[in-house]
Amino acid sequence: MTKNRSASSHTPVLLSEALKALAVQPGGRYIDCTLGSGGHAVAILDHSSPGGQLLGIDADPDALEIAKERLQHFKDSILLVNDNFANLQSICIKYDFFPVHGILFDLGLSSLQLNGRGRGFSFQHDAPLDMRFNPDQEITAADIVNTTPEARLAQIIKTYGEEIHSYKIAREIVKGRPIETTLQLAQLIEKTIGRRGKIHPATRTFQALRIAVNHELEHLETALRQAVDLLGYEGRLVVISYHSLEDRIVKQFMQKEAKGCICPPGTPTCICGHTPSLRLINRKVITPTETEIDVNPRSRSAKLRAAERITTQGDCYATTDEHTFLTIAKSRGWRRPALLQKIRMAFLAA
Repeated sequence: MTKNRSASSHTPVLLSEALKALAVQPGGRYIDCTLGSGGHAVAILDHSSPGGQLLGIDADPDALEIAKERLQHFKDSILLVNDNFANLQSICIKYDFFPVHGILFDLGLSSLQLNGRGRGFSFQHDAPLDMRFNPDQEITAADIVNTTPEARLAQIIKTYGEEIHSYKIAREIVKGRPIETTLQLAQLIEKTIGRRGKIHPATRTFQALRIAVNHELEHLETALRQAVDLLGYEGRLVVISYHSLEDRIVKQFMQKEAKGCICPPGTPTCICGHTPSLRLINRKVITPTETEIDVNPRSRSAKLRAAERITTQGDCYATTDEHTFLTIAKSRGWRRPALLQKIRMAFLAA
């Protein structure tokens, strides 16, 4: 499969919903933290024209090359970075790309990764058990499968895959070592727990291994915290997730940041000092339409959540009175000079 075909075969999930949630506007600056084949990025740049800018980040260098080719028409408006979105803030500081109007995370695997025969993400093709987004990472899925103690391996499969047969699977994996390919592992799991329904019995275990190899949940939590401080006034944070573990992290993070006091129930007076930084855009999660699922079955589990950056008087200099602050925030607020100063000083001190 050529790069062009790989790129063109990828269908962005919840595309119109994502654009609406981001409130894309001409001249806006946006970050696509999971660039993939560039499907969402193309649409964002189209809708932010003229003058729109986009920072695209992807840990997968192959995906970045395909996206670069697909986005060549926008070469003067894009900045592409091969890195993990866990480093979002340092990337933005390095390239002076903040504050921004919107940040998008699409946490699903791209068609390139699923269909790539040498990556080991899917059991549809026989391939080495790799599963690394970035080939420079040291640990592969094969390392975890073949060296992790049985109890820890079962815990990984249960926690990250939500697999009820995790201990049985882990026990058979240990017995069957060494396991080097995707088909070896998939066949072992199918033999161990049998097959019922349309979903392959190895699906949850493969998900768990991929999450563990790439530290996906830890990186998501880290990136969400950084994203809020990179958004300007009324900037939008949009996340598309595909399984309950990711969605739970996103939901809890947004709900917490939309609250004031987060002290434990029963606390007589507030001692946390927490102030809201986000306003929820969609209190009810957004899912694909039946039409989209028919066209793109991989979208069936997608869930979109969105929130908007709000500002408080604490975001401005202490010497600025409330009236002046609100005037600046509503007219040029996405620049938010005090917050920029805080971020710059933090990095200079590091």
